[in-house]
Amino acid sequence: MKNNVVTMRTSSSQTTAIATNKVIRNTYTLLSMTLLFSAMSAGVSIALNLSHPGIILTLVGYFGLLFLVSKFRDSALGLAFVFALTGFMGYTLGPIISNYLALPNGGQIVMTAMGATGVLFLGLSGYALTSQKDFSFMGSFLAVGIIVAFLAGLGAIFFEMPALSLAVSAMFVLLMAGLILYETSNIINGGETNYIMATVTLYVAIFNLFTSLLHLLGFMNSSE
Repeated sequence: MKNNVVTMRTSSSQTTAIATNKVIRNTYTLLSMTLLFSAMSAGVSIALNLSHPGIILTLVGYFGLLFLVSKFRDSALGLAFVFALTGFMGYTLGPIISNYLALPNGGQIVMTAMGATGVLFLGLSGYALTSQKDFSFMGSFLAVGIIVAFLAGLGAIFFEMPALSLAVSAMFVLLMAGLILYETSNIINGGETNYIMATVTLYVAIFNLFTSLLHLLGFMNSSE
């Protein structure tokens, strides 16, 4: 009887490990594809000198597509909406990058922000994957922090408060770093079993991390 119980537990653990590895593999494969697609969309936006759609249309497009991704997360249609979302965000990123490229040392600012984003993402993901620590305790803090930072960011835009905008960017750098740790840990420990939602969460973290670093580096460059 004991041997049967041990066998069942071992079999269950192996099944869980296989499922987790599949989610990790699918997540990072899809994430790579969406980042590439988003970069292509941003490149087209820059090449065509497209204007930014504005904060209202950006929020409507983002939350609308995010809702559709969540609704169809378990179907092939969910994949289509993932690419629609990341392509749209790439398009909105194009005009932002164009503005920074127009600044003195603009190319260096963009490349530095991109490099720092890559290093942070790889470092944090690698740490979560190798240490296998459980960062689920960060969930409530991150949720509240992101909501507060988001509302503060809207206030900084509508009331034109540069100092608050910088503070929000600094907050987002910390929050997105935490979100990368949290979501990677969530995947490893079986808290997130849907690779589409895992991909979107990590993409959003990378996107916000990059734009926040871009803002901070741009400010540092202009104040020199």
